Amino acid sequence: MRVLVTGATGFVGRRLVPALVDADHEVTVLVRDAGRYDPPPGVRVVEGDLLDPPSYAAALDVDAAYYLVHSMTARDDFAARDRQAASGFARAASDAGVERVVYLGGLGEDRDHLSTHLRSRREVERVLATGTYALTTLRAAIVVGAGSAGFETIRQLATRLPVMVTPRWVRTPCQPVAIDDAIAYLVGVLDVPETAGETYEIGGPEVLTYAEMLRRTGRQLGREPIVLPVPVLTPRLSAYWVGLMTDVSPRVARALIAGLKNPVVVRDDRLRDLVPVEPTPFDEAVRRALSREGPRADAAPA
Repeated sequence: MRVLVTGATGFVGRRLVPALVDADHEVTVLVRDAGRYDPPPGVRVVEGDLLDPPSYAAALDVDAAYYLVHSMTARDDFAARDRQAASGFARAASDAGVERVVYLGGLGEDRDHLSTHLRSRREVERVLATGTYALTTLRAAIVVGAGSAGFETIRQLATRLPVMVTPRWVRTPCQPVAIDDAIAYLVGVLDVPETAGETYEIGGPEVLTYAEMLRRTGRQLGREPIVLPVPVLTPRLSAYWVGLMTDVSPRVARALIAGLKNPVVVRDDRLRDLVPVEPTPFDEAVRRALSREGPRADAAPA
């Protein structure tokens, strides 16, 4: 199948492209700066900007496309920019006759008053659904892997602080998924026609609080932190705290922290029957992530 990957330089995209090649797909990637991207053998590179649909028209001669782009910033216009990019892509892909689009969005129930970034991801999902192609949406919580902004925050906090006085969001339930599992689902849906036009939730085998993830990650690093939740740290103060305690940029920290108040747990696991993936336990996902060096997570969506 001829497949386009947008967001090919991001945390997920960097792993998805070679996996699609290994699955014998003809892969095209859309990047803003081709000179900074080193493609796997056989991958076609098209330079363009999602905010400028004519710039990437040549990339749309494909059967299916992955939309893996979402701003991970605190700039005030991020939602408008994401809406504009998704709207332009939906029109351009429809006009080009693309048959399927696969989108990786975020878990979370609308009734839980989603953070602005999670609301934006859900809005992008709705905008992409306006296209004439069949949209398959996968929703995930934290994806555990080297280079993930969410996991990098957990790793650095667990490494640097033996005792943490933490905000109450550390008690929020989360169902993290290993990057290898997420990639397996993303690749697998292309081979299952029944997934076209459907929305699925993906996660690992365990529901954990952020405090549990901090402790278990620290345990693998040789020092399990003591986590003491307190009710007085607001999301803004939490973001400053994370910014001081980690190398994650303040803009990414603010985006991450705002979403941690929302429970992100799989309620619908139908995809496991259609795309059989043996779920990776959290501790194993952490072990793999710690054994692989990844780029700094400051600029890439989680």
